Amino acid sequence: MALIVQKYGGTSVGSTERIQAVAEKVKRYHDEGNQIVVVVSAMSGKTNELIALAADITSRPSAREMDVLLSTGEQVTIALLTMALHKLGVDARSYTGGQVHIRTDSSHSKARIVDIHGDRVKADLDAGRVVVVAGFQGTDEHGNITTLGRGGSDTTAVAMAAALDADECQIFTDVDGVYTTDPRVEPNARKLDRITFEEMLELASSGSKVLQIRSVEFAGKYNVPLRVLSSFEEGEGTLITLEEEDMEKAKIAGIAFSRDEAKLTIRGVPDHPGVAYQILGPIGEANIEVDMIVQNIGKDGTTDFTFTIHRNDLDEAVGILQKTADEIGAREVEYDDKIVKIALVGVGMRSHAAIASNMFKALAKEQINIQMISTSEIKVSVVVEEKYLELGVRTLHEAFGLDQVET
Repeated sequence: MALIVQKYGGTSVGSTERIQAVAEKVKRYHDEGNQIVVVVSAMSGKTNELIALAADITSRPSAREMDVLLSTGEQVTIALLTMALHKLGVDARSYTGGQVHIRTDSSHSKARIVDIHGDRVKADLDAGRVVVVAGFQGTDEHGNITTLGRGGSDTTAVAMAAALDADECQIFTDVDGVYTTDPRVEPNARKLDRITFEEMLELASSGSKVLQIRSVEFAGKYNVPLRVLSSFEEGEGTLITLEEEDMEKAKIAGIAFSRDEAKLTIRGVPDHPGVAYQILGPIGEANIEVDMIVQNIGKDGTTDFTFTIHRNDLDEAVGILQKTADEIGAREVEYDDKIVKIALVGVGMRSHAAIASNMFKALAKEQINIQMISTSEIKVSVVVEEKYLELGVRTLHEAFGLDQVET
């Protein structure tokens, strides 16, 4: 008998028909003798509907009351799914995050899980029940309802699996696993049977949207085996786990990309100690996340400083940087929002040389100019013009043989 935590996202529970289909899937797992905890999101579109209701009342709602409002979306789903399970003859109980003691800090709309007391859930499991838990939410030490932000239900599921020492945490989505790259860009993309936490984390941080970064971090920290599966078709999905020796055979696990990039350059910066902080300090204080950074030293005692950010932060960042340029006596500020980031990821890079040079060679052959480069132990990222995204991904996918099934 295995203890399995399953998570179903908004599209998986987007209608009463889909909720009933999920109930039938859960019943099959339960009938096989497994103990099952199900974590669910709000039905697709429900959260946006609730946000619109708040906007009808006020343009500046209290963060606390927004969390109270948004948490009701998952409460609808847990009740409907439990009813569907009852209809199928399955003994089940639903709980909100607070009812199963998911304790968080007090950061409304982006709370982090502090602790989970699983005694109530374990008692139900031991009694043969399926437990249905609302994802995305918890309560702080003062009893206030909190929400976990984007990807919160994934994080709830992994945290529940860690607290219960589950055998596996299964994330059911609208895709049937993790692919070598986005099949919509490269039709020859291949589904991976398994991938490491480290690789998945790098893919997620580089633009892959299969799993949220926080949930992968949590799973890696507590060594919770994760499996990505489809809600709509059968299959083994992709297992995300610790690195194993035979994984070194694969040089590259996959290619991730991000369309949401923008590049800023401040030119003619007086070159002296602390100038990097003078430039990036105000950017960080504005809670703007910086990704890749390049600094070039000029012959005239000045430097050019370039970095990338999320495209949504561009206008604010340009305003901050122009003010900084005036204060430090820089020559000018330039920006470009027509760029993308492409990243090769694989734990096999540790033991295989020339990955980066082969990447650059393949792109050069297609006349794709590289504007910025960033490397880590298992990742090589480049910034290129937006128009070369699909060509770049397909070129690298073929160059590294990612469409070929490993033997």
